[in-house]
Amino acid sequence: MKILVIRFSSMGDIIYTTPVVRCLKTQLPDAEVHFLTKPAFKYIYDNNPYADKLLLLKPALSDTIRDIRAEHYDYIIDLHNNLRTSLIKLRTGIKSSTYRKQPVRKWLSLKFHLKLVEPIHLVERYLKAVQFLGVKNDGKPIDYYIKSPHDLQKLLPASHQSGYIAFVIGATHFTKRMPNEKIISICRDINHPIVLLGGEDVKANGTEIAQALGDKVYNACGITSLDESVFIVSKAQKVLGFDTGLTHIAEAFDVPIGSIWGGTVPELLGVQPYRVKDAKVIGIELSCRPCSKFGLEKCPLRHFKCMKDIPDEIVSSFANN
Repeated sequence: MKILVIRFSSMGDIIYTTPVVRCLKTQLPDAEVHFLTKPAFKYIYDNNPYADKLLLLKPALSDTIRDIRAEHYDYIIDLHNNLRTSLIKLRTGIKSSTYRKQPVRKWLSLKFHLKLVEPIHLVERYLKAVQFLGVKNDGKPIDYYIKSPHDLQKLLPASHQSGYIAFVIGATHFTKRMPNEKIISICRDINHPIVLLGGEDVKANGTEIAQALGDKVYNACGITSLDESVFIVSKAQKVLGFDTGLTHIAEAFDVPIGSIWGGTVPELLGVQPYRVKDAKVIGIELSCRPCSKFGLEKCPLRHFKCMKDIPDEIVSSFANN
């Protein structure tokens, strides 16, 4: 049996496909499992022993369809469910099973603050697409394989090598991030060295936070590669982070996670920490929350209470205890 699993983006959504690929490979011993994604996200499946082959989406969809036809798949497992995957299924004529996104229910839940989407994890939602093959959840965490060995002595100052809290301060949209002054206030109450993680886009934020707190905080934003950042997260005492890919990847290592939510909510998307023994979802109830499904560039009501009003002690006590 030859199976193609498809998910094009994004980082967090793709990392949650890894249990599906693992369960397919381990529960169907004779199956050959391939995965199709965008080139920008191939790193998530690099070194993954459960994916026999990685296909990359090409600029022309017709070229990707030609590649798929050449493989002679028995089934397509569509975990993206968009126009391009619909065209792939239509033009290849391969038997398929598709993840149900429930867009109407999600829109109504967001627009009218109703709870019409069952609060089950995205992994469980994905796994429904392979139930017809007799595949079941194996109860294990997500998979992520660090590409090469790293050395904390080379990545972090001596003050942080014996133990630290990793604080992932980056996120794609403004309403997923805390203001710098709020992060500074929380970090003041944390009794451990802190490593700030994020991309080049939050390097200046990290600099401002580190300057306010001195040697207690090391700013690795925009300095470490993604693979190095994942390694730092994997060795942390605890991880604090927002709704962003690196925070979700941390779940692969069963590190205690404080998952902080602002304008978005985990139950709508089904992306609360998965199979992590010590995890805390942190957020406050507001009549205006959630204001979006994936995040916005500014608070629609301009007060940004969803992040600003989170009590500091909820976050700092999780890090300290």
